[in-house]
Amino acid sequence: MSLTATARSIPGTLRQDVLVRGRFHVTTDEPESLGGEDTAPAPHELFPAALAACVSTTIVTYARTKGWELGEVVVDVDYENVETPRRFDIRIRVSAPLEDAQLRRLEKVAAACPVRRGIESGIVFAERIDAA
Repeated sequence: MSLTATARSIPGTLRQDVLVRGRFHVTTDEPESLGGEDTAPAPHELFPAALAACVSTTIVTYARTKGWELGEVVVDVDYENVETPRRFDIRIRVSAPLEDAQLRRLEKVAAACPVRRGIESGIVFAERIDAA
């Protein structure tokens, strides 16, 4: 299955209107210090956001199948995007009391989220530029 996102620049700005799966709009922008208007997240800021959302969704989905009550799930992702190699620090908090075995299982489930698996397995890029 292939997922498609299409970014269209908004003329005169650094904002992008991104269409995901042909249905959902996400706007990006750059900070004022880079010439943008700081009206939306910068594209690279969506990287840790996608990982945080994926980890949270994966954990909640798994807990539902097990009938576990997690309460509120909060996933913080700190993305060190300057150093090489890049680094993600992930902190997961659940508000319900869980047993140690449940917590260990949720750690494994979190590590299996599709975004993380995609990053860890490596990515191949194929680029092409066309002119009118």
